[in-house]
Amino acid sequence: MATLKQVAALAKVPLLTAYHALSGAADVPPAQRESVRAAAEQLGYSLNVTIKDVAALAEVSIATVSYVLNDSAPVSAATRHRVLEAAAALNYRPNVNGRILQANKTRLIGYGWHNLKRGHSAPFLERFAYWMAQAVESYGYHVLTFAHSADSPTDAYRELIQTNRVDGFILSHTNRNDPRIRYLLEARVPFVAFGRANDRWDFPYVDVDGREGVRLVAEHLIGLGHTRLALIGWPEGSLSGDARVQGYFDALDAAAISPQTGWIKRAENSAAAAAAAAADLLEMPLATRPTAILCVSDLMAVGVINHLNRCGVQVGYDIAVSGFDDDPIAELIQPSLTTLRQPVDDLAAQVVALLMAELERIPAPQRQILVAPQLIVRASTAPQRQFP
Repeated sequence: MATLKQVAALAKVPLLTAYHALSGAADVPPAQRESVRAAAEQLGYSLNVTIKDVAALAEVSIATVSYVLNDSAPVSAATRHRVLEAAAALNYRPNVNGRILQANKTRLIGYGWHNLKRGHSAPFLERFAYWMAQAVESYGYHVLTFAHSADSPTDAYRELIQTNRVDGFILSHTNRNDPRIRYLLEARVPFVAFGRANDRWDFPYVDVDGREGVRLVAEHLIGLGHTRLALIGWPEGSLSGDARVQGYFDALDAAAISPQTGWIKRAENSAAAAAAAAADLLEMPLATRPTAILCVSDLMAVGVINHLNRCGVQVGYDIAVSGFDDDPIAELIQPSLTTLRQPVDDLAAQVVALLMAELERIPAPQRQILVAPQLIVRASTAPQRQFP
């Protein structure tokens, strides 16, 4: 099969001129254009740029071009630059399927969407998915998203592994003794979790220290003079939710405050459920009614603030409210919400960096990363009155 280099040689023009004449990518003098077309017809050649053409233009071996484009062996900076310039000049696109077969890689990372009940949302995890995809792309990979059943959470993972569809997985919305993590550990498939499962399993993860975060915001409220603090948490059994509840107890214990019956409410992660919990708290006798309400998510805090506003309760003056996540709405709601900021873009980048190390079998300096959230104080906890 003829090559572009042979066409250029027969037409007695530079290789790049032959490419321009056949592709129309740049102007070529009519005489040269006709000469190139005649040569191509004589050789039975139709434009099809190959790795051989890139090597010829860059004046390197085919192996060197392969090393540069696949980043598979050390190449000097000058040579790399010359190869990349040649590939760009010829608009060369490697055969992705061939590269995948040769490297035994799909360049795809599997990510299972978190399960949600109808009418609920998870804004923080949605932001995490966005930043995670951005980080994955920066390494030359793509994200393959999929749904998985809450009843059979490992089935989708098993199918993707058996059909060699992905190189590894990123997990989020993990829970205690998460069956997905157990399965991937047993299958010996590379993965990293955004979240923990238990203290026994050894796997790479990045997580936010929710216990420490809620302790910080509770201490902030206690420092403002609050001694009657309620907490609206997720249903029992949620690993991250239970950790946040423990942070509440840590702060109250340190301040020698005994939580009263009814101060702790459990609700689904929705504004409506949190508003219902806030309504129950408002029904308590004034002498024991909380003067501050801690919520384990901003979404729940928004529901609480909206309910208090409807009831004529002045948030920050009559009752302080705090959240967790620092979603964009935290600054928009009135009053603005005191919350705990999770650096979601940085968290996603750390998760992906850990996975890349797992895929390349490079020891990471730290395989289990716990990040402390940052307390962001806004008007919903303004110290504007003395509480009896």
